[in-house]
Amino acid sequence: MTDKAIRHVPVVVVGAGPTGVTAATLLAQYGVECLVLDRWPGVYPQPRAVHLDDEIYRVIARLGIADEFAAISRPTLGLRLLDNRFRVLAEFNRDTSRSRNGFPQANMFDQPELEALLRTNLERFPNAQLRGDTEVTEVTDNGKYVRVTFADRSDGQVHHVDSAYLLGCDGANSVVRAQIGSVMHDLKFEQRWLVADVAAAADLHQWEGVHQICDPVRAGTYMRIGTARYRWEFQLLAGESADDFGTLESLRPLIAPWTAGVDDGDLTLLRVTEYTFRAQIADRWRRGNVFILGDAAHLTPPFIGQGMGAGLRDAMNLAWKIAGVVNGTLSIDVLDSYEQERKPHARAMIRLALTVGRSMTGGGRLGNLVRRVALPRLRLVPGLREKVVDSTTPALHSSALVRRARRPGGLAGTLCPNPVLPDGDRLDDVVGAGFAMITSTPPGAQVAVSLRQRGVVVVVAQPGTVLAMWLRRGYATAALVRPDRTVMRAGRDVAALCAWTLTTVGRRSTASEPIPLH
Repeated sequence: MTDKAIRHVPVVVVGAGPTGVTAATLLAQYGVECLVLDRWPGVYPQPRAVHLDDEIYRVIARLGIADEFAAISRPTLGLRLLDNRFRVLAEFNRDTSRSRNGFPQANMFDQPELEALLRTNLERFPNAQLRGDTEVTEVTDNGKYVRVTFADRSDGQVHHVDSAYLLGCDGANSVVRAQIGSVMHDLKFEQRWLVADVAAAADLHQWEGVHQICDPVRAGTYMRIGTARYRWEFQLLAGESADDFGTLESLRPLIAPWTAGVDDGDLTLLRVTEYTFRAQIADRWRRGNVFILGDAAHLTPPFIGQGMGAGLRDAMNLAWKIAGVVNGTLSIDVLDSYEQERKPHARAMIRLALTVGRSMTGGGRLGNLVRRVALPRLRLVPGLREKVVDSTTPALHSSALVRRARRPGGLAGTLCPNPVLPDGDRLDDVVGAGFAMITSTPPGAQVAVSLRQRGVVVVVAQPGTVLAMWLRRGYATAALVRPDRTVMRAGRDVAALCAWTLTTVGRRSTASEPIPLH
């Protein structure tokens, strides 16, 4: 192998899965040059994730591919819980029309198709480059820059890149995580599951939602991914492996309740594999200017379909902060907020997934009895059905960029809604990639001009609109919204919030005068 000359780039992203390409695209939108390195020569051909919610759909829209994703995805109706005899214990229907985030609350898709969209979209940005078929061999941080050494497997050459920041989006076996001395903390969950993808020439005529078999012996999940593509997941028993179900004939007994009456000739087994579902979270997400995101930082069991979404939330949270530091409008101290905000949120989602999984499949015979008695009665609990299908995730913890109020139920740390405004445009399209002040009481003309000069878009919430009701429910008259659409601070004193915003947002950072964020 031969060494190439050292290249300099502001940000290097290791891993070109959904998290890595999302981070690179967001950075490129802010004008930050970045290099993405991936070990595969192209899109990894096997599907893994199949679900994303409306919060993540909103991120997809931010990248500029909402319409393209709509063409390859399928809104799902909700969740049906079945016992081991396939009797319906409970059914939670979901309205597939647009939610408060502007998109359906649950969406099924094929991951390779999504990754192809993401990569094609990244090509629109000349300041972002993706290099596949590479292997990162070393990461060193001397405090001034991060040097990444990688081998190009296509020609055998060794390359060195010096960057200001390195984002490790390289999955569960992350090289970057190992390089920063971070280790995964085990949350005491590990199960082996069979995953089977099947194409069907004939419609299976099933309810168009997720089917969950609540059985501690053989838990299972069924979902329709696309027009003619279906996925089944079954918990493997002791001594079983994916090889035992490697043919349609051997798999058929497991999927028979959904495929009865469909000829074998109308079914094509696309893939059978074994996954070990784990619950883990890294003990540290950063060392210096090296960060880890996605599966490199956390592993979520699939029971609530939030594994990939957590990685895109990481990217959305971190990219605008790094861009602000690189562009000189934010103090480097704000980067501390990434782990402060994202780690508790990821841990909460992992624990929710564990709770849901155990409640649906745990407890042995006693658990089965409890489910048969309790689940059909859930519909009688006021508000519970709505809560089950609600895709809203927890608020972020307090940080330099989230000023939580003492009053419970406040807006800070939550996502603002994304409604259609009176002029016919959605909020996100009007606000763009910067800060926004959403207020039901318009600020004075001079204050509004000053806010716009600082890059803060002022949106007046008209009486009776979604935004006005959202502010009122949050005990606020105005809210300062960050570029990732998280509420930074909210309150009833519009003048005070505007004054605080003018001392906080949009000032250029220098060594002698960092932006105050506290």
